[in-house]
Amino acid sequence: MFSAQSNLNTLPLLPAKDLAALAAAGITNAASLLDHLPKRYEDRRRFDAFPNQATASPICLRGSVIDSSLKHLGPSRRFYEVIVMDGSGGVFGSGKVTCRWFNMPFIQKVVATGNELIIYGKVKETNGRLIMDHPEFEILRDDDEQASIHLERIVPIYRNIAGLAQRRLREIIHLLLLQIDPDTLAACFDVDTRSSRAQALKVAHFPESMEAAKLARRRFALEEFFGIQLNVVWRRSRHEEQTGRVLGRRAAYLKDFYTALPFDLTSSQKRSIKEIVNDMRSPRPMNRLLQGDVGSGKTFVAMAAMLLAIDSGVQAALMAPTQILAEQHYLTFCRWLEPLGIRIALRTGSRGEENHQEAFGESQIIIGTHALLFDSVLFTDLGLVVIDEQHKFGVAQRAALIRQGVVPDVLVMTATPIPRTLTMTVYGDLDVSLLDEKPAGRGMITTAFRIDAKQTDITKFVKQQLGKGRQAYLVYPLVEESESLKTGSATEAFEKWRKRLSSYEIGLIHGRLKSDEKEAVMRRFREGEIAALVATTVIEVGVDVPNASLMIIHHAERFGIAQLHQLRGRIGRGAHKGYCILLTDDRSPEALEKLKVLEETSDGFEIAEADLRLRGPGDVLGTVQSGLSNLRFIDYLADTGLLCEARLLAERVLAEDAHLNGIHYLLRPLIQDDSGALDLPTTA
Repeated sequence: MFSAQSNLNTLPLLPAKDLAALAAAGITNAASLLDHLPKRYEDRRRFDAFPNQATASPICLRGSVIDSSLKHLGPSRRFYEVIVMDGSGGVFGSGKVTCRWFNMPFIQKVVATGNELIIYGKVKETNGRLIMDHPEFEILRDDDEQASIHLERIVPIYRNIAGLAQRRLREIIHLLLLQIDPDTLAACFDVDTRSSRAQALKVAHFPESMEAAKLARRRFALEEFFGIQLNVVWRRSRHEEQTGRVLGRRAAYLKDFYTALPFDLTSSQKRSIKEIVNDMRSPRPMNRLLQGDVGSGKTFVAMAAMLLAIDSGVQAALMAPTQILAEQHYLTFCRWLEPLGIRIALRTGSRGEENHQEAFGESQIIIGTHALLFDSVLFTDLGLVVIDEQHKFGVAQRAALIRQGVVPDVLVMTATPIPRTLTMTVYGDLDVSLLDEKPAGRGMITTAFRIDAKQTDITKFVKQQLGKGRQAYLVYPLVEESESLKTGSATEAFEKWRKRLSSYEIGLIHGRLKSDEKEAVMRRFREGEIAALVATTVIEVGVDVPNASLMIIHHAERFGIAQLHQLRGRIGRGAHKGYCILLTDDRSPEALEKLKVLEETSDGFEIAEADLRLRGPGDVLGTVQSGLSNLRFIDYLADTGLLCEARLLAERVLAEDAHLNGIHYLLRPLIQDDSGALDLPTTA
């Protein structure tokens, strides 16, 4: 029998070409091969019927190739096409489906007329034909009726490994499971003692039922999340062991700030400030997340924290992800804090020259972008770090700014509401303050989506709003026209809107403009010189123009639901009623459901939960910086019970062995540093 740690090149069942393909995928021993779990399963005891129309979700069909051909779309684009017909004698249906692969000429060497195929994919209808583009497929052989691991059972489907066909990979794993020593597959910490890990692997690869497969996968998801939560609890406990300095005992600046405000803070702002005060007055360094919907007043909470810091004689820094947002913060801070005698500096990649370098050390508050990370003379005594839209920064970038001070207090902010399960995972080492109210005096926003709206009606409504003295955003998904996408672009639309709204000044802003050009456009828009601004998502965060009450989002289906909510947050920031109109020509159920959610609610947390449901955790996270980009079981992030179970297991382990140098020393490889990746050990 083989050990889990046996190198694959010692196994007689693998030829050199298979070894090379597995090695290229990072699979070198038996354990890593068995940890390559199926991504899904096909119940080949029955297949879907050949459809008569497009399908909303993927289907699995079995049929025969009755025709195949290589076709061309112009001089540089070609595709291989096969027609698959139901070969079951009418048992499963009587239709046919056309399969196409674009710019993949090698497919014609693999799939030919006469082959019997299993195909998996979503069917669309084009010019009266039912089509699957780039389906997953497997060619059946004459002996497959006897090959029980490929047919007449629930069959595992794996993530592709270049150079290794699905059926070959399935055969290798099946043989390995028969020959491996099950005792060597035990985990260094077993998250489930009800059955052995070896038995769970057999069930995960070759289950007898879909329910058994689901339970086995959940066990391995729990293993993975245990590793994540172990890191979360470890970071939190290490942070609590640190000794910082006590700040915020003096509150003279904060009292002056409160007195100068012409409005009262919301109860959630006051609660959050009280939580921050308690943190700063504790000898344990603050490590807090301030989470609030767009327009909930996070900036004023951050100001209060920074005033407490500078009243204690230390500097405070605020880092924002874009120059536009940093400059917006700078103007806001100057407006409210300079009358109190606070010295504020701005440091961005192109604006550092406004403040002489020697003056930065005298500044009490320094606001900037990533440029804050690369200038060693900015800070003399950094005591508080505030990071805005922190999900836009990597772990190493956040750590670099924190290292500019000596155990500074840290406040990170996000305007992107996060479902509870993701908060537990991504921010589980942080204390959380929640802003769940909007400040008084904000206008209501009416949101509506329109399908195939007439341009004349849109233009008429825009003119009505501009005629009332309001301002408008006209948002497009692209900067310039695209040959491959039939989608409007900002630069193309700008010229059209200048003609439609010839009586008004129209501006254009997008990410390809130089920083000084973007700043000039935004300044003119804030000051009311520009009535309507044609824009891309560069305005998504940080732009605050209270008089802007109308937003028209073109091709709204091309934006994510959270992104649309962020964009909508740019209006309704003044006393006037706001209107957000979502335009689309996409009638697909997915697009309409997304837009309907936005039409029915403005609650960012409801929208976040809907986003998680509609797109799944993988797309919601969507960034390497979350630290979760390599999750194998990302769909289980919506399983609150599983995450809580993983958290309790991690807390139990560290309660028994706080530094993992005792009974749980084998778990130490799971702890990752800022640059490392989680590597869950599978054997003792």
